[in-house]
Amino acid sequence: MNHTSLHPLRGVVTAMVTPLGPDLTLDEKGLERLLEHLIHGGVHGIFILGTTGEAPSLPYPVREAVIEQTCKIVGSRVPVIVGITDTSYKDAVCLAIKSHECGAFAVVAAPPYYFHVSQADLFHYFKTLASQVPLPLFLYNAPLNTPHWIEIDTAIKLANEANIVGLKDSGLTMGYFHAVREGLKDRPNFSLLVGPDDLLAEAVLFGAHGGMAGGSNVWPRLFVELCEAAVKRDLNRVGELHQRMVQFDNAIYRSATHPENPTRGLKCALSILGICSDDLALPLRPYSREERAKVEKYLQSVDPFASPAKAPRD
Repeated sequence: MNHTSLHPLRGVVTAMVTPLGPDLTLDEKGLERLLEHLIHGGVHGIFILGTTGEAPSLPYPVREAVIEQTCKIVGSRVPVIVGITDTSYKDAVCLAIKSHECGAFAVVAAPPYYFHVSQADLFHYFKTLASQVPLPLFLYNAPLNTPHWIEIDTAIKLANEANIVGLKDSGLTMGYFHAVREGLKDRPNFSLLVGPDDLLAEAVLFGAHGGMAGGSNVWPRLFVELCEAAVKRDLNRVGELHQRMVQFDNAIYRSATHPENPTRGLKCALSILGICSDDLALPLRPYSREERAKVEKYLQSVDPFASPAKAPRD
């Protein structure tokens, strides 16, 4: 695949969960079912080994198996983007090399998530990483999962590095996104993608190229159609689909007594749909029976593409 041909990367790139077995090895059959579900749902790319993919909790052999099998199953149908975030710089580079060998499109890295460092240190880290990995690098602003923001000025400076091609922003504030977008208005090929489901439509309406939406694991076509409606500036359609996305978020993520981690809800929903199990790597645990029943009720009662007259029941 020509790694420059799809810049900027556009549309819905699923931040994919990692299907696991009870022994926490890769569930290859579940992975294949999930990937076919996503591709048939129209997603524009697959992002593996990110936050939703539980990457920091997975042993390296499992991470390598995810890369190998995902690239093998997907082939050239959509771009595969691999998370290489790690506390070890050497291991991050090794994951990038593995991704390149398997045919991935690009890699994604957030700041290392243990030591507090300066923005100058982060700039040097990402510049050095970009110069040594064999694939295009996306920055990942993930302040909820690391002790750092990639601050606005740092992101804009890094965008001028030859092998840094985009930014996934999960900072939960549109002010940051708008400032970065304005600072990069002379870089139209630099991909700007948002992470949170509920910011997808707003961000695309204001210039984002798309999003890495976790919710698209379950209802890929809902998120694809929402993104496409925003690109077309069909505000009535955006309003309808955004409301259904909010209903999805409330049912899947907020059914939990402690809804801190959305991966739990996504895996619960996918297990109910028969796509993959709800097994999770510690410290995460599956939904309780009561939490699962709430998700099951939503999935049984909702048609995310129903007309307003057939809207989901309370």
